[in-house]
Amino acid sequence: TNITSAVCLLSALLPPGVLLGKALYYINKHYFSDANGNRGGAPNVAVVLVDGWPTDKVEEASRQARESGINIFFVTIEGPDDNEKQNVVEPNFVDKAVCRTNGFYSLPVSSWFALRKAVQPLVKRVCDTDRLVCSKTCLNANDIAFVIDGSSSVGTGNFRTVLQFVANITREFEISDTDTRVGAVQYTYEQRLEFAFGQHNNKADLLNAIKRINYWSGGTSTGAAITYAAEQLFSKSKPNKRKIMIVITDGRSYDDVRAPALAVHRQGEGSEV
Repeated sequence: TNITSAVCLLSALLPPGVLLGKALYYINKHYFSDANGNRGGAPNVAVVLVDGWPTDKVEEASRQARESGINIFFVTIEGPDDNEKQNVVEPNFVDKAVCRTNGFYSLPVSSWFALRKAVQPLVKRVCDTDRLVCSKTCLNANDIAFVIDGSSSVGTGNFRTVLQFVANITREFEISDTDTRVGAVQYTYEQRLEFAFGQHNNKADLLNAIKRINYWSGGTSTGAAITYAAEQLFSKSKPNKRKIMIVITDGRSYDDVRAPALAVHRQGEGSEV
């Protein structure tokens, strides 16, 4: 098989005290750079072989690797033994670490003797470049805030259309605590937090929450709404999440919009409005 992906095979054999999180930080820093032969458009893949259980936190290291466009596959052999269990920090570390929690990026193996059976399934997945979605970083770890105009000029019918628009955008993302999180604010002269980041961590619940947003009606203060959304949502955003604010309005605001938007850019270290 002609594998065009850039593959880093990282063996992390974990007796008590060996730190998988630090190993992931290391490959993220030292591998897949131009200086080390990274080939640009080719997907970047790290295969992590885990015997036992990590004794440090893996979630944050994995998130940073995903944000760098690295697709991490975990081959887990057995579980923690009695001595390791007392040192386990994240019992469900694979679900927190993988790019998608649908089983594509994790291969549990019952024992070392069964490891050879994982070779072909692993190679098939690594070669399936269409599913290596961590290379497409826009679809990875985002915090998306929808700031929705609920003023009188919008009207009930158009407001329903706006909610459908919000739902359609949301459907395009993987929704979970480690993937994309969505929050929503509705505003008139005042502001109302409809739901916060992480309040709905699966797509079905999130779409239902969007559908249940009730039309408010009132004036239009978009600048104040941007500031409110930044304070209520992005102040609680996780490190290394891409911060995106989508403001939906039907007309001119009664207050200044430019200054609050620029302030969000400055404070959010890369927030997009």
